[in-house]
Amino acid sequence: MVRPRSRSRFTLGVFAFTAASAFVLVSVVDPYSGATASPYFQPVGDRFAGHAPQSVLVAGSYTNTVSRDNFTVGEKPKPKAKPTASASAGFSAPSAAVPNPGSAQAIAHGKVIARGWGEDQFNCLVALWNKESGWRVNAMNSSSGAYGIPQALPGSKMGSAGSDWATNAGTQIEWGLGYITDRYGAPCGAWGKSQADGWY
Repeated sequence: MVRPRSRSRFTLGVFAFTAASAFVLVSVVDPYSGATASPYFQPVGDRFAGHAPQSVLVAGSYTNTVSRDNFTVGEKPKPKAKPTASASAGFSAPSAAVPNPGSAQAIAHGKVIARGWGEDQFNCLVALWNKESGWRVNAMNSSSGAYGIPQALPGSKMGSAGSDWATNAGTQIEWGLGYITDRYGAPCGAWGKSQADGWY
């Protein structure tokens, strides 16, 4: 008489087959999976710890251009350097008249000279702010909202020069000269930008 196989032996056999198959499949998919559990395993990068990385220098220039359909992608253009006071010497403006004492232009003239700039820079400043605001403290651009003698955008930026920025010509001029210095080096640099692009 033949005895039927027990169910537990059959289940054990299926489990053993499944475990062996899983081990083989894991080894095929990721051959390092068993090695990483070993205390002796070291990733390739650790083997070279303490050694300087290699580098390769290539001489020459190249252009990286990628085309797709009707579009061409090229290198991003480098920003233009800010013109300095000496670089802006190529831009000049007509001679400004002697400013009336106490006027906004007289205040600006004193501040320009105090910064060590000459009459040429004052002439550029007069031409620039004649164009921007006509030297009016309350000049406001209806489309952009730029405000004051230097046409700050927004006008509240001039608050860094004084709380009376909305009505005081001296405060607006001080802020405007600081802006010009930071962006263009001197008034003739700002005038050159305005001449080229219509704004500064």
